[in-house]
Amino acid sequence: MELRQVRYFLALAEECHFGRAAQRLHVAQSALSQQLKQLERQLGTPLFTRSTRRVELTEAGRQLITHARSILGEVERAEEQMALLASGRAGRVSVGFVGTATYDVLPRIARTVRAQLPGVSLELRGELLNPELVDGLLAGSYDLALLRTGTPVDAAVEVTALRTERLVAVLPSSHPLAGRSEIPLAALADEPIVVHPSRDRSSMHGRVLAACARAGFEPSALVEVGETATLVVFVAAGHGVALVPESVQSLRLDGVTYLPLIETETVGLGLARRAGLNSPAAEQVAAVIEACVRH
Repeated sequence: MELRQVRYFLALAEECHFGRAAQRLHVAQSALSQQLKQLERQLGTPLFTRSTRRVELTEAGRQLITHARSILGEVERAEEQMALLASGRAGRVSVGFVGTATYDVLPRIARTVRAQLPGVSLELRGELLNPELVDGLLAGSYDLALLRTGTPVDAAVEVTALRTERLVAVLPSSHPLAGRSEIPLAALADEPIVVHPSRDRSSMHGRVLAACARAGFEPSALVEVGETATLVVFVAAGHGVALVPESVQSLRLDGVTYLPLIETETVGLGLARRAGLNSPAAEQVAAVIEACVRH
């Protein structure tokens, strides 16, 4: 049974007139008649009784109407879904986020995608390190990744720079320096530094140590913590101080104070994707991410 035959059958079943059905289908009556006779031969039963004046459905024809409408309905739904997928307005997109970008960017992106691309199913994974994100892109676990720029990535990964943000200090609210409007980084020379782990080549670990070196000191002690939220909790608990991108200030937590540094220490944020291997939906979400982060 061909789709054309199903459409021809339904047109004649609804019109009960060869001339009107042929006109509706924009085909010749002879072509309509030929296709329906072929369908009846394939099914092994007549679907219509024909006379010089009337065309009527047989019992088999009446039974076939429900199936025919269901078939065409499923085809139309499939065509609509394929059109949405082709345009990027439907599909599944997985996005990974570096830990320090999770708090201000992720909620905004999720809201915007839901509003602008309601047919796209978004999978979000936050609090990841750069190497995990790159490996996930290459393995196909993530379609897109927000990561820190300035560190080498695989040649199969494209990175688009999105923004540059300053580092700020995170101090316990009870710290003697917490009441200042800004501080020099060297003022933290004797403090334990709570930092992301050095394992797996964490980009923030190296950035923090490099900033301290430029300020003329090496931290007296390092307290390594995997997730940004936990890092801020450790500062609140008095385990040390930290340096984080200024966007982390959207993570409000009792017991900590964020202070600008006198020095300008910055980190970059970029959008990574596999070169030439992105679905239309991933490209649509990428455009939303770029707009959200840049504006």
